[in-house]
Amino acid sequence: MEKTGVTKGLLWEEYIEANPEGYKRSQFCFHLQRYLRKNSPSMHLEHLPGDKLYIDFAGDTLSYIDQETGEIIKCQVFVACLPYSDYCFAMAVSSQSTDDFLLALKCCLEHLGGVPLALVPDNLKAAVIQASRYEPTINVVLEDFANHYGTTVVPARPRKPKDKALVENQVKLIYQRAYARMRNQQYFSIEEVNNALIHYTTLHNQTRMPKHNYCRTEQFWAKEKPVLSPLPDLPYEIKYYRKYAVAQNGHILLGIDYRHYSVPYEYIGQKVQAVFTDSLVEIFSKEKLIATHRRTKKSGYTTSKEHLCSQHQYYNSRGEEYYLKRAEKCPELQRMMNILLSKKYYPEQLYRRFDGLLNLMRSHPLEHFTAAVKVAIEAE
Repeated sequence: MEKTGVTKGLLWEEYIEANPEGYKRSQFCFHLQRYLRKNSPSMHLEHLPGDKLYIDFAGDTLSYIDQETGEIIKCQVFVACLPYSDYCFAMAVSSQSTDDFLLALKCCLEHLGGVPLALVPDNLKAAVIQASRYEPTINVVLEDFANHYGTTVVPARPRKPKDKALVENQVKLIYQRAYARMRNQQYFSIEEVNNALIHYTTLHNQTRMPKHNYCRTEQFWAKEKPVLSPLPDLPYEIKYYRKYAVAQNGHILLGIDYRHYSVPYEYIGQKVQAVFTDSLVEIFSKEKLIATHRRTKKSGYTTSKEHLCSQHQYYNSRGEEYYLKRAEKCPELQRMMNILLSKKYYPEQLYRRFDGLLNLMRSHPLEHFTAAVKVAIEAE
């Protein structure tokens, strides 16, 4: 049965061909199923309150109508459950991308009002880069998310559906108790879809469970909510990772915004890693933090003065106060500078003239230079 294309029907056809007087198809399938159950025993797992959160996406999608174009837009449905209470959370998102997955997971934890000890996703591309029974490679963004919330990620084993049987059962229940009731309604935004999902999921959680005298909501609030870890004080921001070479001008180019950010000039020509969120850009060289900037989502340059070499720092520090301070030894030179500044010359042209005057002051006796400046002032 594990081989590609092999079905119960094919096995019965081969069986009846070899045994014409054998079981009919229904009896053959009945005995085959008993044999498979006997040789594949299942184990009952005891779940502890607040221990795990099982996570998956529903196979079937929901949809809404774009009011401007009339287009029917499908959306994915994120489903999570706490196995001890079987408490369920569902949310529609635009896609199964990492950004949307983490948005739904963040909303889920905020809805629960706490954090379990472990997150157990299926082997989604948004969560697991490389599936493995023993050492799966977790998406670094999901690791950052787990570290921020003080939890850990333990993906379900690949090709082991029983590892996530509870959340798959929740998906089936969401089909019955939410999808089925939403099938004849029209929605015009993903927010409307989520409002309906919240309503029907709440009713589902408040429905008495078979063979129990309580509902999922009661069990959650009584046994699981008190033992969940508290939410962090600061909201989570998704971190993005990019590698860049430092340009000759001492900056890297963050292509998503076409914005240049400075690094210390010693790293010119080297490879560095940028880690950025919606509000912050951090730059690392061999895991050492070398620069931090506030993120600006428009093209241009963000430069820290201390990142520049001494010549460039000098060039950028030039201004009226800078030149007037340099001329302190010669009050007549300060007077001349103020006269020139009042005439509104182009700054770069004026600064070059000031550099020339300061050079003359350094290379000549002060009294001779002062006399020359007086003559120049009279000529002005």
